[in-house]
Amino acid sequence: MLPLSRIEAVVIGASAGGVDALLSLLTALPAGFRPAVLVVIHVPPDQPSGIAALLDQRCALPVTEALDKQPVPPGAVVFAPPNYHLLVEPTRTLALSIDAPVRYSRPAIDPLFESASIAYGAQLLALLLTGGSDDGSEGLAAVRARGGTAWVQDPDTAVASTMPAAGIASAGADAVLSIERMALSLAAVS
Repeated sequence: MLPLSRIEAVVIGASAGGVDALLSLLTALPAGFRPAVLVVIHVPPDQPSGIAALLDQRCALPVTEALDKQPVPPGAVVFAPPNYHLLVEPTRTLALSIDAPVRYSRPAIDPLFESASIAYGAQLLALLLTGGSDDGSEGLAAVRARGGTAWVQDPDTAVASTMPAAGIASAGADAVLSIERMALSLAAVS
C-alpha cells in the first residue's frame, strides 16, 4: 500500500444512508487537506441536490458540484450533479457524462472510480460507503488493480450493508473501517 502522504485524490461513493456518513467524513477534514475529494452519492436524477450546499456550510473545505471540463481542484470537495456521471479524464480534468445509467444510477460510482484510477493510479484513495446496491464494486477493483488504496465502510456499521459488503466480496479492501475511524484516518491524509 502506498504511503498516504502521496495520495493526490480521494474518490468517495455512497448511496442509502450516505448523507449522514458524508457529514461525518467530510466535516472531519481540516482546512489544509491537500488532495482533491470527488464524490458520487446516488440522488434522484430529476431533482436538484442540496447536498453540496449543505456540506459547504459545514466543512472547512469548499464544496461544490462539478462543472464539465473543470480541472480537478486540490483541497476541495466536488460532487457529481444529479443525472450526470462524474468522470476524471487522464489530464485530470473533470467530465460530466449522460451515458446510460450504471446499475440503475446516474451518477454512478463505478465510472468515477474507474476513470480516476486511470488518471491517478497509485496516488488514488477510494472510499466505498453505505448503500443498497453493488455499484462501486467494479470501480474498487479497478482502483486496486492500478495500485490505488481502497477503504470500505464496515458493513456492520453501515445503514445499508449491501454496497460495502459487495465491494469487499468482489474487490477486497486495504482497510474496513467504521465511519468514525475512517474520518480520523482520512483527516490524517495531507
